[in-house]
Amino acid sequence: MSATASAAPVQDPTPAKVHNILISQGQPAVRTAYDEIEKRFGVRIDFVPFVTVEGLTEKEYRKNRVYPNDYSAILFTSKNAVDHFFRLCGEMRIKMSDETKYFCATETIANYLQKFINFRKRKVFNGTKSILELKSYILRNKEEKFYLPCGDQGNPEVTNFFKDLKIPVQEAVMYRTVNNDLSGLKDIKYDIIAFFSANEIKSMFEQFPEFKQEDRRICVFGTAALKAVTDRGMKVNIQAGTPEAPSIAVALETYLKVANRNN
Repeated sequence: MSATASAAPVQDPTPAKVHNILISQGQPAVRTAYDEIEKRFGVRIDFVPFVTVEGLTEKEYRKNRVYPNDYSAILFTSKNAVDHFFRLCGEMRIKMSDETKYFCATETIANYLQKFINFRKRKVFNGTKSILELKSYILRNKEEKFYLPCGDQGNPEVTNFFKDLKIPVQEAVMYRTVNNDLSGLKDIKYDIIAFFSANEIKSMFEQFPEFKQEDRRICVFGTAALKAVTDRGMKVNIQAGTPEAPSIAVALETYLKVANRNN
């Protein structure tokens, strides 16, 4: 199965019954759809964050000699980027101009900006899934100076997109992803492992280099995690981040309706 495979949430026609599921992120603070899944299908769901995002210090960031207030258009692809952008601006005593334009990958990220700026629709543009959907708006604003806050892995999808448009963009690393200690998982004995990012898969293999999928089923969110799994020679059984399954919870529910249908 390749990274361009079918977007159907369930890839197994006759899946075996599921008893336990590992979610590679921290447990939600409030009651979620996962609680309902546990009750409805008689499964146990454990939450173990495989990675942690930590921000660069002001001193670390200043070494870049790249300052946000020298740019007139900011590109946000995640809430982490928003958080660390405004945190570092605060620590460096940088005040962004009221005329700054913000381009956000999703409406959720655009709405999240309300925590930090006086929200004005005319200066905030958003896609539904990706910055790439904002091509027409970016071209209309091609004279702006674009700035892309990101993690230590960079954001090649966005930078290559701007390269194709022949519009300069400044990538700025503001946070990094570090592995959490997974030694407590031992052999990772779960029927399903759900990944949200490629970094989580990287963390698992760095700590369990001999890991084999065997009869475990893999659930992923998005194309980056899908590619990371298939690049490791594993099979994706459940795919989320698609129109049919917009979240991991929905994808798991769809799968369990078949796998645990006798419950």
